This record gives sequence, C-alpha cells and structure tokens, in this order.
Amino acid sequence: MRNTVVERELELRLILSPGRGIPVPARLGYRTDDPYAVHIDFHVDSGQPVHWAFARELLVEGVFRPCGHGDVRVWPSTADGRGVVLMALDSPGGTALLEAPSAQVSAWLERTLRVVPPGTEGERLGIDDGLAGLLAR
Repeated sequence: MRNTVVERELELRLILSPGRGIPVPARLGYRTDDPYAVHIDFHVDSGQPVHWAFARELLVEGVFRPCGHGDVRVWPSTADGRGVVLMALDSPGGTALLEAPSAQVSAWLERTLRVVPPGTEGERLGIDDGLAGLLAR
C-alpha cells in the first residue's frame, strides 16, 4: 500500500495570558502509514521544531466539543469573532495553550478523512494480512 502524506502549514498563536499571544508557525501532518495519529511540528525559537503526535479522533472531536484529558486537551472557542480550536499540551518540559483557526484545521482534517475514512484506519496497517501470514506458518 502506498503511503500518502497530508500536510498543512499554518500559523498558530501561543497564548501567553488572556488577550496576549505570539504567532507560532506550525505544520499539521497526517500519514497513512500512521493512520490513527496527527502530527504537529511547532517552529519555535530553537534549532529543531517541537513535535507532538496525538489521536486524529481527538482533534476531529475537539473541533466540535471539549475532549481529551491528561497531556492533550482540545476544545472549540472564539477569538476576535472567529472560530478557533484551542489545544492545551502538557509535558514534563512545560505546558502550552495554542490557538488554531477552526476553518483551516477543519479543512485539513477533511482531507485526512477523505484519504483514510474513520473506521478504516486498521486496514491501512495491514494487521490482518500480517496475522494471517504468521498463522499460515
């Protein structure tokens, strides 16, 4: 099976305090060889981008209603009269609250859902074929 990558460059805002944030260039990534996950690379003032990966389903749901717990929480909101998706990320290295434009995130997610529809992710991994091969031996 051919691997397909769906990417989108966009600018997020790192929320520093209410009403105050700084722009953070980011890249959303989705790969059919890792069909359950979305990947986000944040280009901050360091040599290497900061990488996060979490369940695609979490981001899809978070566009519509609050979801997640622990390290990643996602929920819809508004900022300056426009729809945004907020992502709270927590790691041993610190925490971050990021704001992404809902329309851009939703359009990118729609592309990922066309490439691998929900519920078909397991087919992309070839687990059944691999298991059948093992059992045939």
